[in-house]
Amino acid sequence: MELNGVQIEDEFAEAFPNWACRVIITAITEKWALQAATEATGFATSAIGCPCEAGIERILPASETPDGRPGVAVLFFAGGKKKLKEQVVERLAECVLTQPTTAVFDGMPEAEERIDVKLHFFGDGYEYQKEVGGRNCWAIPIMNGEYIGEENFGIVKGIAGGNFFIMGENIPAALMAADAAVAAIRNVPGCMCSFPIVASGSKVGSNKYKFMAASTNEKYCPTIRDRVEDTKVPEGVKAVYEIVIDGIDEAAIKASTKAGIEAAVKIPGIKLITAGNFGGNLGPYQFKLYEIL
Repeated sequence: MELNGVQIEDEFAEAFPNWACRVIITAITEKWALQAATEATGFATSAIGCPCEAGIERILPASETPDGRPGVAVLFFAGGKKKLKEQVVERLAECVLTQPTTAVFDGMPEAEERIDVKLHFFGDGYEYQKEVGGRNCWAIPIMNGEYIGEENFGIVKGIAGGNFFIMGENIPAALMAADAAVAAIRNVPGCMCSFPIVASGSKVGSNKYKFMAASTNEKYCPTIRDRVEDTKVPEGVKAVYEIVIDGIDEAAIKASTKAGIEAAVKIPGIKLITAGNFGGNLGPYQFKLYEIL
């Protein structure tokens, strides 16, 4: 299959279940909402070595937030409900409560499963309950006024590990295509790219160093193409970037994969789009590129 002259390989991305929580962060301006969201989703690229996977879903206009201010929706993913709760508590407490003018709201109020995120004790007895946008929140006095936050958040059984690879004739082309893909994905609700662009795709374990849980995926490394017998890098490809997608359901990952690929192939110099999997041994979800496109 070709899309805009770019070859699409008949491959599938393999993904696995993960618990997900969506949080809406607002602030006096988009800049400060985005700053808080960036801090809260730091060190959360991959479950291989991070305590969770997290990223920005999309920027929200004031018309879509409970308090009528600019906002950012973020998604957190973890393998268990307990771990997810721990990460949401720590990240909101350390990275959002501390930022200027912030407030947080439940991004999935319709979810049946819930977690408590109790931050109001920081108020040391001066905190009080307050209704904002029809929601029951806590107001915590802080140095720039009040931090406003809901303390009960919906969670759902989401999916982690959707992906596709962008192969280009040089680094600028491949990077520009990957950037365009991520920008397109940020317009799709219910998903996020935690890295957001992966330059160092990995494989499970190591061929040489047994103490490594993961190591470089040599099959996708252009500079050693001639040294790897089963290389996945076609001739003429000098750079490969992976886009990893976590989503609240299959529909979100399929929609974001389609949007991302369609954006990437518009950039001149892209040679091939493919996907990564472990032969069906990693997880129960298979996102087949031909079917999605």
